[in-house]
Formats: sequence, structure tokens, C-alpha cells
Amino acid sequence: MRIQAIVVRIIRQFFRDKRTLALMIIAPMFVLFLMDLVFNGETYEPEIAIDSNVPQQLADALQETDAHVTTMTKKKAMDKLDEQQIDAFIDMDKMTLRITLEGSDPSVSKQVLMTVQKAAQTLMPPMKQTLTIDTVYMYGSEHMALFDNFGPVLIGFFIFFFVFLIAGVSFLRERTSGTLERLLATPLKRWEIVIGYVIGFGIFTTIQASLISSFAIYVLDMMMEGSMLYVLLVTFLLAMTALTLGTLLSAFANNELQMIQFIPLVVVPQVFFSGLFNLDTMEPWLRSIGVAMPLYYGADALREIMIRGKGWEAISFDVSVLVGFSLLFMILNVLALKKYRKL
Repeated sequence: MRIQAIVVRIIRQFFRDKRTLALMIIAPMFVLFLMDLVFNGETYEPEIAIDSNVPQQLADALQETDAHVTTMTKKKAMDKLDEQQIDAFIDMDKMTLRITLEGSDPSVSKQVLMTVQKAAQTLMPPMKQTLTIDTVYMYGSEHMALFDNFGPVLIGFFIFFFVFLIAGVSFLRERTSGTLERLLATPLKRWEIVIGYVIGFGIFTTIQASLISSFAIYVLDMMMEGSMLYVLLVTFLLAMTALTLGTLLSAFANNELQMIQFIPLVVVPQVFFSGLFNLDTMEPWLRSIGVAMPLYYGADALREIMIRGKGWEAISFDVSVLVGFSLLFMILNVLALKKYRKL
């Protein structure tokens, strides 16, 4: 009977907490639904540009592959490669077939090389035997590992995830312990309280972001072509976005368990749209979801810096969006405090 009483109490507790009960069922189904959309997308078809001097026989063979093949000048192709609008450019110099790869994604580079080799097998014996293939990488190299490609995304994700979780739980404890209530009873304005918390937590999140980035680059020897200062700037902004979002959502949680429940709804979906998986294989409407997610911009900026060695011009838009997210969440934090004090 005593065991039965405990069982009944737990069951009643779950039924009283409708949010927990719903998330136990809905959250796993939601994540599985996202995984189905991401992993059941179309097979990636590389975008290949060819010069007009490429033999017609080879051009026809490439056209018959699953790749999208376009004829254009070398100058135009180099610009499109730099803008990541195409994956490779192929031109001919005597009997040497030169393949210039964008190179920042090893899986895409491998797909392009396999496509070209498959097309080359269809050539007539005289040309097939004398043809040589020369591969040039605009970014990265043939020795670039998948971890180098995923690394910037993982740096951004871990910083975002842990700052979001720690900030949310910490701010929740400030509220449940009565500290926030006592602060609201003082003459301090709501915006002053929010900025104070953001700066206070922000000092530690900045240290955390700096240590994680430095560990990945200098200890794990992750590819790093750009400036470390830009990496620190982007990771700092990602941490601030996660901090302000975590404190905002903590206003809608009554305990640590409810705060953790936001993870599968807020953090996990961002993984699928951060660039960890090839977004080009998804449906266009699904790809558009990524523009509403901070990690999408943080991962893009980190890849531009660490893999492509780009500077401010390449990351300025991503940085601006992250600043915008942080300011938006701070304003919403101020408004959320109206629940506890009207003035």
C-alpha cells in the first residue's frame, strides 16, 4: 500500500504538470519529425561550371550525370566559387583537365571528383589514356577532414547550448530564491536589472567562449585560416544571444525541469539548420526556417573565418543579425519582468 501511494502521487504530479506530460510525448515526436525532413531530403547534386575549351565529349558526359553543369568563363566561375554559388570549375589545358574546387566541404568536393571521374570513364580510349586530372582547391585542401568542416558549427553549438542552459537555470534560481523579487522592490528600473544580469553573466560566458574556441583551434588543431579576433567576436555574440534567450525563457518556467524542457524545442532544431547537415538537400521551405535561428548565422560566420579565411566583409551581416537577436531578447526580457513588477 505504501508503494502504491508513492506511485499514485507521482502519477498525479505528472497530470498536474501538463507541460511536462505534453513534452514527454510531443518533444520526441517533434525532433523525429525534423530528422525525417532533414535526412530524407534529396541527394545532393553538385553545381559544376565548365569552360568552353572542355572537349564536347566530356561536356556531354558531365551533362548526363546527376550534377548541374553550366558553361561560363573562368573569371565568372571564380567569382561564383568565391560566393559559394557553384562547387567546382573545370577547364582544359592541352591534355590536362583542371578541376578547381570550392573545397570548404570535403563531402561536396568528393562528390564532384567522383562525378568527373565517372564522366572521364566514358571518353574514347585515345583521349582517356592521355588525359590527366589536376585538382586545385580554392579553400581547404585534399587533406581537410570532416571534423574541420563540422568544427566551426560544433564550437558555436556547444557555446550556445551550455550558455543557454546555465543562464536560464541560474536566472530561474534568482527568481525562485526571492533575489529577483527583492531587486524589483528597489528603485532599480527593469532595464537596469536586465542589463546588470546580462553584463554579470556575460563576463563568465565570454571567458567560456574564449576557452572553448582556443581549445578547439590550438589544442585540437582545428583548421583556422582567418583571424582569431573575429572568432572571439562571433562566439561572444553567440554566447550573448544564448544568454539573453535563456534568461527570457526562464521567465516562463517554474522550476529547473521546465527550463530544461525548452531544449528540444529551442536548441535541438537549430542543430539541423546550422549547416551541420547540407541545407541544399532540403526543401526550400524547410531551409527558410534557418533564417530565424541564431546558430545559423553564428555557424556561417565561423566557417567564413576558420575555413575560408574571410574577414569583416564576409561576416558583417551575420554579426549584425546576432547583435539584433541579442537586443531583441533583452527588450523582451524587460517586458517579461512586467509579470513581477508593473513599473
